[in-house]
Amino acid sequence: MDVNKLSELQGQIERVTYSNEETGYCVLQVRLRGLRQTVTVVGNIQNPLPGEVIMTQGEWSNHPKYGRQFKAVFYQCTTPATVYGIEKYLGSGLIKGIGPVMAKRIVKKFKEDTLDVIENNIEKLTDVPGIGDKRIAMIRQAWIEQKEIRSVMIFLQSYGVSSGYASRIYKQYGRTSIKVVQENPYRLAMDIVGIGFVTADKIAEKLGFASDSELRAEAGLIYVLHELADEGHVCFPYDALVEKCRQILDIDQAIIMKVMASVAARNEIVIDDFTAEDDDIGRNQKAVYLAGFYTAETQLAARLKAIMTASKASRQIDAGKAIQWAQDKFAITFAEKQIEAIEKAALNKVLVITGGPGTGKTTIINAILRIYAAVKNRVILAAPTGRAAKRMSETTRHEAKTIHRLLEYSIQKRGFQRNSEYPLDCHLLIVDEASMIDTILMHHLLKALPREATLILVGDVNQLPSVGPGCVLKDIIDSGAFPVVELNEIFRQARESSIIVNAHRINEGMMPQLRSADDKLDDFYVVELEEPSKVLEMIINLVKNRIPKRFGFDAVDDIQVLTPMHRGIVGTTHMNMELQDALNPGKENVYRGGQVFRVGDKVMQIRNNYDKDVYNGDIGRIVRLDDETQEAAILMDNREVLYDYSELDEIVPAYAVSVHKAQGSEYPAVVIPVLTQHYLLLQRNLIYTAVTRGKKLVVIVGTKKALAIAVRNNKTQRRFTRLRQRLAG
Repeated sequence: MDVNKLSELQGQIERVTYSNEETGYCVLQVRLRGLRQTVTVVGNIQNPLPGEVIMTQGEWSNHPKYGRQFKAVFYQCTTPATVYGIEKYLGSGLIKGIGPVMAKRIVKKFKEDTLDVIENNIEKLTDVPGIGDKRIAMIRQAWIEQKEIRSVMIFLQSYGVSSGYASRIYKQYGRTSIKVVQENPYRLAMDIVGIGFVTADKIAEKLGFASDSELRAEAGLIYVLHELADEGHVCFPYDALVEKCRQILDIDQAIIMKVMASVAARNEIVIDDFTAEDDDIGRNQKAVYLAGFYTAETQLAARLKAIMTASKASRQIDAGKAIQWAQDKFAITFAEKQIEAIEKAALNKVLVITGGPGTGKTTIINAILRIYAAVKNRVILAAPTGRAAKRMSETTRHEAKTIHRLLEYSIQKRGFQRNSEYPLDCHLLIVDEASMIDTILMHHLLKALPREATLILVGDVNQLPSVGPGCVLKDIIDSGAFPVVELNEIFRQARESSIIVNAHRINEGMMPQLRSADDKLDDFYVVELEEPSKVLEMIINLVKNRIPKRFGFDAVDDIQVLTPMHRGIVGTTHMNMELQDALNPGKENVYRGGQVFRVGDKVMQIRNNYDKDVYNGDIGRIVRLDDETQEAAILMDNREVLYDYSELDEIVPAYAVSVHKAQGSEYPAVVIPVLTQHYLLLQRNLIYTAVTRGKKLVVIVGTKKALAIAVRNNKTQRRFTRLRQRLAG
């Protein structure tokens, strides 16, 4: 590009049509002097605001879809000088406490002097109707913060870091932000969610940190262990970890081994010399843990064994009489496996009940619950997710809580209140959807469970493992140290459902069967299409038109698209954009982190937020976007939760979600794209988990070849954990 031939353009930013905070890419509508129509300006422009004056150099081009655009190469933004520009600027959401209406009032009063008044004589704002001392304090604080954030943005921008990180960094470190980044940019990766080692490493490189510095090697080691934890590993073989760090960091093994020893000496990691004969990691090989995972795994194993061997706190139950009493009460005859489960629940301190859909797990939970309650034992029901807990409450007519709420997280104390010093008050704890529980959560749950209590874990071990590290339910079963009842008989009523029949066929490695076409509605369909764009088109049509029209389901609340992957035409990211435009078109947009949010959007929380009492996987609807307070109100589980706009990176559109994120939830209808492009993710347990999320309707869209690949592929991704060996030992 010849910089001498660049065109110049200067105007006022009228509207920010699109802004991706992660990349800095923006689409702006800019008003030029003397022109009635705005022009489109695109490019990497850091945090542009309506009302600002932009001076830019670039070149004109014709976009095939969007028409004539000015591609900015160099730019500079300055605060507006005109009354109109200042009103736009203040009304853009720049300052919390000033929205479009209040901006109009302030500018009407102070005209061109408005910004000078806010900067140097803010008390004068009390002359404006609706502004009192409380709002002035809010505006003053927001104005100071905005200036500080701007300075952090300028600093970061000089090191190639997007403006989207500036507010997070300022929120974490305040006025010391620049100092912290200059002294140790790797702290960003540890302290701030969303800023990983790769971003911190780029900053460090530009600040002059050596690629083989021990500071970098330590940060890189912790980063690699966290990445492995995200893949489900609780620990990792020592030699393999050294090699992985060497490849990623491109530094000598000797440096990695040296910092590994020093980080272990600070108790940030644990190098474990486990010598079990039957060890997945390799006989007598060392395993490396993040310190928290080592504590969780070892204490989890110790507490589970202690519960198993402790005496029962509950009143004695005669299993034979209890079974007869329950059969009379429910007016049914239990199957052989159900009788076995009830007997073992009466006799043992720890029991695992596992089985697929339609095998009677709910009936057993109800029977055990009623038997224990009949002899005045205190029973607690819990599940990992809000939806699973709600379903458990509905099927048992007994209160069930999420594990997080059961353990009473305290914002002030930054931890669960329920623990060994303040245990749960129960004789029996029944946990449903136990396959979803990861190592850390199970550790905290067992810390709060009295040793004298009985623990019953109910789940489907053939589903995907937990999103978090570990495969706790599978390890407990495989250890052979605890009684397990595996339910495998589909009951007569359940056999009427094609969803249940086909789920079991998939789990056994057989292709699902489709009923012969007739006028009767079925609950399981496969729509054969090969081209990804056609699959996307069909899914939108199914969700928006065909399923609601034929089955009466609400397109947003009742139908959930579940996909194996995040990228690609039928990945979560692209499908959410398309489904959002199809199901909730609107002009009231908020852009955060490359996402567009609108009132009415279905959204999902993607990380635990204990302060808000919302958790990874919780789904809600946006009910309000307030530009003045810069807050979004989201209805989650029948209560409004407020999010500052800067916190919107915690939520994503949820018209389409990954199969992993859907665990523990049931939906009236699910639509699942299955294509050969998903080859690496086509696994039996993934398809099985997706199909079992559908309660009344499952529609698979794609190719039978891709479905066959998934059904045949029973190789699950290996997760490194030593829980099984610790329980068996």
